[in-house]
Amino acid sequence: MKVTQQLHNLGQSIWLDNITRKLLASGTLQRYISEFSVTGLTSNPTIFDHAIRNSSDYDDAIRQKVQEGKSQETVFFELALEDLKQAADLFRPIHDQSNGVDGWVSLEVSPELAYNAAGTINVAKKLHDQADRPNLFIKIPGTKEGLVAIEESIFAGVPVNVTLLFSCDQYVAAAEAYLRGIERRIAAGLNPEVGSVASIFISRWDVAVADKVPDELKNQLGIAVAGQTYKAYHSLVDSPRWKAIFNAGARSQRLLWASTGTKDPDASDTLYVSALASPATINTIPEATLLAFVDHGELGESLPERSGGFKQMLSEFTKAGIDIDTLATQLQEEGAESFGESWSALMDCISSRSLALASC
Repeated sequence: MKVTQQLHNLGQSIWLDNITRKLLASGTLQRYISEFSVTGLTSNPTIFDHAIRNSSDYDDAIRQKVQEGKSQETVFFELALEDLKQAADLFRPIHDQSNGVDGWVSLEVSPELAYNAAGTINVAKKLHDQADRPNLFIKIPGTKEGLVAIEESIFAGVPVNVTLLFSCDQYVAAAEAYLRGIERRIAAGLNPEVGSVASIFISRWDVAVADKVPDELKNQLGIAVAGQTYKAYHSLVDSPRWKAIFNAGARSQRLLWASTGTKDPDASDTLYVSALASPATINTIPEATLLAFVDHGELGESLPERSGGFKQMLSEFTKAGIDIDTLATQLQEEGAESFGESWSALMDCISSRSLALASC
């Protein structure tokens, strides 16, 4: 039995953190679904920037859209939706079979809206309507303004992938925004079954403290934060308030591990896949990490089996001088800034490609 199937049998969904037109056209994504138990997919501006910049697969579509007078942002979202709609259709049988629990793809709103609640709400609804797929999430960052947009989007019936979450406290705030949106739908007599996931970023923790902690603590902070968050996740879904929405027909907002490619060249390239194995969660995995895990990955103790040691581990980081709460805020701010830079690079890529194509 493939190790990816073992992970699936444990109860964790494997989602691919990548999409390209070639991945779709070549049948590779379908193969990953069939052979590697991949049951969903996520995207972001960086992924699309690489896809467009490093191939000619999008050239004809870009040329046509530019000739029609469309803006760079419009061109991007149309290209992204063309790809993601195809991917959503590939995952639709999984989505239907799991009654909407699995089989999702994700599209991110412009990172320029990270601190603009009203703009995010409008764009999230517009993009979801354009996609016209029941298994497409709109990614909204878990910033202060994003939390407002998450609640309003859930209330409007837009499925949301909450992104840029780094700490347990940030996760709880996002979960409560989702809960408020569902409670409002119930009070309004609306169907409370609106999908959502909350994405906790892992590897960036370890990059941030790599030169600030002793060797025995390296590549452990992200995992410890995940363990703490996983415990909070179960406490929430077991609470009376959450059980009330479940009884009304709502579903749980699933917990997703993001940024799970190993950044330390001295560490295992499957570190965060093996370490974060946990039932009722999702791991969205870069393509190279997925292939490495298929090739030589192993499952040991699952995350809940090791949960007793994470509190002590976090205290060791505090003793080493790491202010975890402050760092979580910093990482979210830096993440939003990084996403904004990726967005600018993507817009520049489309602009330069448009000029080059026009001169051909």
